Amino acid sequence: MAEAQVAPKVGFDGSKAWAHLQKQVGFGPRPSGTPAIVETRKYIVEQLKAAGIESKEQPFIGMTPLGEVSMSNVIATIPGKRPDRLVLASHFDTKLFREFKFLGANDGASSTAALLELGRVLKARPNELTIELLFLDGEEARMPEWRGTDNTYGSRHYVQAAQKDGSLKSLKALVLLDMIGDSDLLIKRDSNSTPWLVDIIWATAARLGHTRTFSNQLTVIEDDHIPFLRAGVAAADIIDLENPTWHTPQDDLEHVNAKSLQVVGDVVTAAIPEIEKRLTSK
Repeated sequence: MAEAQVAPKVGFDGSKAWAHLQKQVGFGPRPSGTPAIVETRKYIVEQLKAAGIESKEQPFIGMTPLGEVSMSNVIATIPGKRPDRLVLASHFDTKLFREFKFLGANDGASSTAALLELGRVLKARPNELTIELLFLDGEEARMPEWRGTDNTYGSRHYVQAAQKDGSLKSLKALVLLDMIGDSDLLIKRDSNSTPWLVDIIWATAARLGHTRTFSNQLTVIEDDHIPFLRAGVAAADIIDLENPTWHTPQDDLEHVNAKSLQVVGDVVTAAIPEIEKRLTSK
């Protein structure tokens, strides 16, 4: 009698995420509206298709202090048992610098790389909620300083569109990834984020033995999760903002590693069932 074939468990693979990171850095600086971000967006769509994940682009015009800029989010959907959505998000643009070549290996590429790999993992397993992978354009300010509405162009457009068409009602929570690849990774609790969602993620990290990376120290972050929070959506930001390479020429391949991607990928993968349980138990 033949033995029953058991499908192998699909886990997050930091080396696969690392390959996605390298590919993005290979495009060079990727500010919104440039040929390099168009190539990056094309790569994202191609990788989603290769994983069997349907996606669509959401083009819009960003009204920036430097004039109108063509931008486009990418929205990918992994159907679940329920239509209610859990969104995992990352921005894929890099900040505009004219005085040096900014590669954004950590700031933009790391979280986008992890999101692509999370898509592969989540597509291969049953999910209670529909999972949406949201790749956001225009997170970075066009001017040197983060002020007013000169930031979060993609997330603000997404929320406004979802409010207009009524689809925001089915969006139950958002987990944002941003700057998760630096070699000396330290992720603090963001006090702007929804407490119960942060608690689940940090408890999962502790269970997996990653208390050194996911610190209980508090910080305050303004990021792509803010428009969602303002719209009443539970949201959490997983980010290491306090690293010396942020917005410097040193945000390159030498200052990021696959190990950091692996840690965050493992935590998010393991936290999703707990988040789903919280959202479906009401």
